[in-house]
Amino acid sequence: MDRVERQVDRSETGIGEHMEEATIGLSQMRERLVEQSKRRLRIDPKLFELRELETMYEDESETLWTYMRPSGRPSFTPPMLNDFNDWQRLIRANFGPNKVPLRFLVLGSRAPGVFCFGGDLELFQSLIRANNREGLVDYGYACVEILHRNHLSLDLPMLTIGLVEGAALGGGFEALLSFDHIIAERDATFGLPEVLFGLFPGMGAHAILSRKLGSAMAERIIVSNETYTAQQMYDLGIVHRIAEPGEGRAAVQDFIAKSARRHAGLVNARRAMRLSQPLPLEELKRITELWADAALQLREQDLKVMSRLANAQAKLANAA
Repeated sequence: MDRVERQVDRSETGIGEHMEEATIGLSQMRERLVEQSKRRLRIDPKLFELRELETMYEDESETLWTYMRPSGRPSFTPPMLNDFNDWQRLIRANFGPNKVPLRFLVLGSRAPGVFCFGGDLELFQSLIRANNREGLVDYGYACVEILHRNHLSLDLPMLTIGLVEGAALGGGFEALLSFDHIIAERDATFGLPEVLFGLFPGMGAHAILSRKLGSAMAERIIVSNETYTAQQMYDLGIVHRIAEPGEGRAAVQDFIAKSARRHAGLVNARRAMRLSQPLPLEELKRITELWADAALQLREQDLKVMSRLANAQAKLANAA
């Protein structure tokens, strides 16, 4: 009888311990959910209401996921640039020390098969035909100011990650060069097609590629009009990791998980790199002015080539 009672006592004790553990677990979960809710409430809802950028904050990894969601051709149109300006402003205002924590910032695209085609070719044609140098320069300034802020990680202690699931051409490729880490799916492609219509990439390619690869290799890529694979970009050191098709997001999540413990070291290593190879905004703006001057010298046949390229890109996007 005593043996049975002792067994019952032990059984009841075990049940009590499990119930206590479960209660503690629920309490911790409740506290965590409350803290997550408080964090989200501290984020300006305007960040999640942008027209052409889709944003999601992941509390556990302290990551802001953002996807370009263009209303038309996947390129940097004025509405898209306006959204990027608001996006960066709202991130600076809401995240960082003594605010909502942000350790990783990810940018991808919802356009099937396309990261970004780059500059707004239809707008370029209109401004060139109107001989509107001021309009071209203003557009270029807007692009490089966004790129430069991203290059500096918005002055926040975070890592920026570019996720490429398709074609990154022209200004789309240039934009990626400002990220700390680029993860590309194996079938992603990269290129600078501006030489096709007698122009050159004016929003960061010269300045960043020459620093990363040296002037000779940078010039080869800029004037070649070649389409490069993710593997080729990886071999050059531009792409940092290759994922199989459809596994890009999972590769980003894996990178974030593996980088969590060494986050401070990675952030400060990037800062050290920027100190050793400064990228002044004024340099980017001066190159943009050269680009605008060159654009105004294009001939009608060059503009027709630009138009055909824009139409081909639009058809590709529509088909996807």
